[in-house]
Amino acid sequence: MHISEGILTWPVLASGTAFAIAGTAIGLKKLKTQDIPKTAILSAAFFVASLIHVPIGPSSVHLILNGIVGILLGWAAFPAIMVALSLQALFFQYGGITTLGVNTLLMALPALLCYVFFKPFILGKNNSITLAAGFTGGAFSVFLSGILMAAFLVFAHRNFLEVSMAVIAIHIPIMIIEGIITMFCIGFLKKVQPSLLGT
Repeated sequence: MHISEGILTWPVLASGTAFAIAGTAIGLKKLKTQDIPKTAILSAAFFVASLIHVPIGPSSVHLILNGIVGILLGWAAFPAIMVALSLQALFFQYGGITTLGVNTLLMALPALLCYVFFKPFILGKNNSITLAAGFTGGAFSVFLSGILMAAFLVFAHRNFLEVSMAVIAIHIPIMIIEGIITMFCIGFLKKVQPSLLGT
Protein backbone atom coordinates (compact mmCIF):
# COMPACT_ATOMS: atom_id res chain seq x y z
CA MET A 1 0.00 0.00 0.00
CA HIS A 2 2.59 2.48 -1.17
CA ILE A 3 1.78 5.71 -2.98
CA SER A 4 4.30 6.24 -5.75
CA GLU A 5 6.18 9.45 -6.44
CA GLY A 6 4.69 11.91 -8.89
CA ILE A 7 1.10 11.19 -7.83
CA LEU A 8 0.44 13.61 -4.97
CA THR A 9 0.59 17.39 -4.93
CA TRP A 10 3.20 19.25 -2.87
CA PRO A 11 0.73 20.53 -0.23
CA VAL A 12 -0.44 16.95 0.41
CA LEU A 13 3.16 15.70 0.55
CA ALA A 14 4.19 18.50 2.92
CA SER A 15 1.24 17.91 5.25
CA GLY A 16 1.81 14.16 5.39
CA THR A 17 5.52 14.65 6.02
CA ALA A 18 4.89 17.12 8.85
CA PHE A 19 2.51 14.76 10.65
CA ALA A 20 4.83 11.78 10.09
CA ILE A 21 7.80 13.66 11.53
CA ALA A 22 5.75 14.71 14.55
CA GLY A 23 4.55 11.15 15.14
CA THR A 24 8.07 9.76 14.75
CA ALA A 25 9.47 12.33 17.20
CA ILE A 26 6.84 11.40 19.79
CA GLY A 27 7.48 7.70 19.15
CA LEU A 28 11.22 8.08 19.66
CA LYS A 29 10.67 10.07 22.83
CA LYS A 30 8.37 7.38 24.26
CA LEU A 31 10.56 4.47 23.11
CA LYS A 32 12.16 2.75 26.09
CA THR A 33 15.65 1.28 25.84
CA GLN A 34 14.43 -2.23 26.64
CA ASP A 35 11.87 -2.02 23.82
CA ILE A 36 14.42 -1.28 21.07
CA PRO A 37 14.96 -4.98 20.13
CA LYS A 38 11.19 -5.58 19.93
CA THR A 39 10.79 -2.45 17.81
CA ALA A 40 13.60 -3.55 15.47
CA ILE A 41 12.10 -7.03 15.01
CA LEU A 42 8.65 -5.63 14.23
CA SER A 43 10.15 -3.09 11.83
CA ALA A 44 11.92 -5.96 10.05
CA ALA A 45 8.69 -7.99 9.92
CA PHE A 46 6.88 -5.00 8.45
CA PHE A 47 9.69 -4.60 5.89
CA VAL A 48 9.60 -8.25 4.81
CA ALA A 49 5.78 -8.41 4.65
CA SER A 50 5.79 -5.75 1.93
CA LEU A 51 8.37 -7.43 -0.31
CA ILE A 52 5.75 -9.50 -2.15
CA HIS A 53 3.33 -7.03 -3.65
CA VAL A 54 0.93 -6.69 -6.57
CA PRO A 55 0.90 -3.27 -8.30
CA ILE A 56 -2.57 -1.69 -8.58
CA GLY A 57 -2.59 1.65 -10.43
CA PRO A 58 -0.75 4.25 -8.31
CA SER A 59 -0.59 1.82 -5.36
CA SER A 60 0.12 -1.83 -4.57
CA VAL A 61 -1.44 -4.67 -2.56
CA HIS A 62 0.58 -6.70 -0.05
CA LEU A 63 0.58 -7.78 3.58
CA ILE A 64 1.09 -4.78 5.85
CA LEU A 65 1.07 -5.99 9.48
CA ASN A 66 0.60 -2.45 10.80
CA GLY A 67 -2.11 -3.69 13.17
CA ILE A 68 0.20 -6.03 15.08
CA VAL A 69 2.99 -3.43 14.97
CA GLY A 70 0.70 -0.82 16.49
CA ILE A 71 -0.74 -3.11 19.15
CA LEU A 72 2.72 -4.13 20.34
CA LEU A 73 4.54 -0.79 19.98
CA GLY A 74 2.05 2.05 20.40
CA TRP A 75 3.69 5.37 19.46
CA ALA A 76 6.92 3.55 18.59
CA ALA A 77 5.10 2.22 15.51
CA PHE A 78 5.86 5.55 13.81
CA PRO A 79 9.68 5.24 13.86
CA ALA A 80 9.50 1.48 13.23
CA ILE A 81 7.37 1.95 10.13
CA MET A 82 9.33 4.97 8.91
CA VAL A 83 12.61 3.02 9.05
CA ALA A 84 11.10 0.07 7.16
CA LEU A 85 9.57 2.32 4.49
CA SER A 86 12.84 4.25 4.10
CA LEU A 87 14.73 1.01 3.42
CA GLN A 88 12.04 -0.17 1.00
CA ALA A 89 12.25 3.12 -0.91
CA LEU A 90 16.06 3.05 -1.05
CA PHE A 91 16.56 -0.64 -1.89
CA PHE A 92 13.48 -1.55 -3.91
CA GLN A 93 11.95 1.78 -5.03
CA TYR A 94 8.66 1.00 -3.27
CA GLY A 95 6.88 4.30 -2.75
CA GLY A 96 9.63 6.93 -2.80
CA ILE A 97 11.55 9.49 -0.79
CA THR A 98 9.15 12.37 -1.47
CA THR A 99 6.17 10.21 -0.46
CA LEU A 100 7.89 8.74 2.61
CA GLY A 101 6.02 11.02 5.02
CA VAL A 102 2.62 10.31 3.51
CA ASN A 103 3.24 6.56 3.31
CA THR A 104 4.45 6.54 6.92
CA LEU A 105 1.37 8.43 8.08
CA LEU A 106 -1.14 6.25 6.25
CA MET A 107 0.33 3.10 7.82
CA ALA A 108 1.48 4.33 11.25
CA LEU A 109 -1.61 6.34 12.22
CA PRO A 110 -3.93 3.29 11.92
CA ALA A 111 -1.32 1.30 13.84
CA LEU A 112 -1.42 3.83 16.67
CA LEU A 113 -5.23 3.85 16.69
CA CYS A 114 -5.21 0.05 16.98
CA TYR A 115 -3.07 0.43 20.08
CA VAL A 116 -5.47 3.00 21.55
CA PHE A 117 -8.72 1.20 20.74
CA PHE A 118 -7.88 -2.52 20.94
CA LYS A 119 -4.96 -2.92 23.36
CA PRO A 120 -7.22 -2.63 26.47
CA PHE A 121 -9.35 -5.55 25.22
CA ILE A 122 -6.28 -7.60 24.36
CA LEU A 123 -4.92 -7.19 27.88
CA GLY A 124 -8.14 -8.52 29.41
CA LYS A 125 -8.44 -12.01 30.89
CA ASN A 126 -11.11 -13.26 28.48
CA ASN A 127 -9.32 -15.10 25.65
CA SER A 128 -12.28 -14.85 23.29
CA ILE A 129 -12.33 -11.07 23.63
CA THR A 130 -8.55 -10.98 23.17
CA LEU A 131 -8.76 -12.95 19.93
CA ALA A 132 -11.69 -10.88 18.66
CA ALA A 133 -9.82 -7.67 19.44
CA GLY A 134 -6.74 -9.01 17.65
CA PHE A 135 -8.72 -9.87 14.53
CA THR A 136 -10.60 -6.58 14.54
CA GLY A 137 -7.41 -4.60 15.11
CA GLY A 138 -5.61 -6.29 12.22
CA ALA A 139 -8.52 -5.78 9.83
CA PHE A 140 -9.26 -2.24 11.04
CA SER A 141 -5.68 -1.09 10.50
CA VAL A 142 -5.74 -2.13 6.83
CA PHE A 143 -9.20 -0.63 6.31
CA LEU A 144 -8.18 2.71 7.81
CA SER A 145 -4.94 2.73 5.82
CA GLY A 146 -7.03 2.23 2.66
CA ILE A 147 -9.33 5.08 3.65
CA LEU A 148 -6.36 7.39 4.30
CA MET A 149 -4.77 6.43 0.98
CA ALA A 150 -8.04 7.12 -0.83
CA ALA A 151 -8.28 10.51 0.90
CA PHE A 152 -4.72 11.44 -0.07
CA LEU A 153 -5.35 10.48 -3.69
CA VAL A 154 -8.64 12.38 -3.88
CA PHE A 155 -7.11 15.48 -2.26
CA ALA A 156 -4.36 15.36 -4.87
CA HIS A 157 -6.56 14.78 -7.94
CA ARG A 158 -10.34 14.47 -8.15
CA ASN A 159 -10.03 12.04 -11.05
CA PHE A 160 -8.51 9.52 -8.61
CA LEU A 161 -11.89 8.95 -6.94
CA GLU A 162 -12.62 5.75 -8.86
CA VAL A 163 -9.07 4.49 -8.31
CA SER A 164 -9.42 5.24 -4.59
CA MET A 165 -12.60 3.21 -4.32
CA ALA A 166 -10.93 0.35 -6.20
CA VAL A 167 -7.95 0.43 -3.80
CA ILE A 168 -10.27 0.05 -0.81
CA ALA A 169 -12.23 -2.78 -2.47
CA ILE A 170 -9.07 -4.65 -3.47
CA HIS A 171 -7.81 -4.55 0.12
CA ILE A 172 -10.88 -6.29 1.57
CA PRO A 173 -9.26 -9.77 1.29
CA ILE A 174 -6.08 -8.33 2.81
CA MET A 175 -8.15 -7.00 5.74
CA ILE A 176 -9.42 -10.51 6.48
CA ILE A 177 -5.98 -12.10 6.13
CA GLU A 178 -4.37 -9.43 8.32
CA GLY A 179 -7.11 -9.90 10.91
CA ILE A 180 -6.47 -13.65 11.06
CA ILE A 181 -2.67 -13.23 11.26
CA THR A 182 -2.95 -10.61 14.00
CA MET A 183 -5.44 -12.73 15.95
CA PHE A 184 -3.14 -15.77 15.93
CA CYS A 185 -0.05 -13.71 16.78
CA ILE A 186 -1.78 -12.04 19.72
CA GLY A 187 -3.19 -15.36 20.95
CA PHE A 188 0.23 -17.02 20.68
CA LEU A 189 2.06 -14.19 22.45
CA LYS A 190 -0.49 -14.11 25.25
CA LYS A 191 0.16 -17.80 25.91
CA VAL A 192 3.94 -17.99 25.59
CA GLN A 193 5.25 -14.45 26.19
CA PRO A 194 2.57 -12.18 27.65
CA SER A 195 5.22 -9.64 28.69
CA LEU A 196 5.55 -8.62 25.01
CA LEU A 197 1.92 -7.48 25.16
CA GLY A 198 2.62 -5.36 28.19
CA THR A 199 0.84 -7.65 30.65
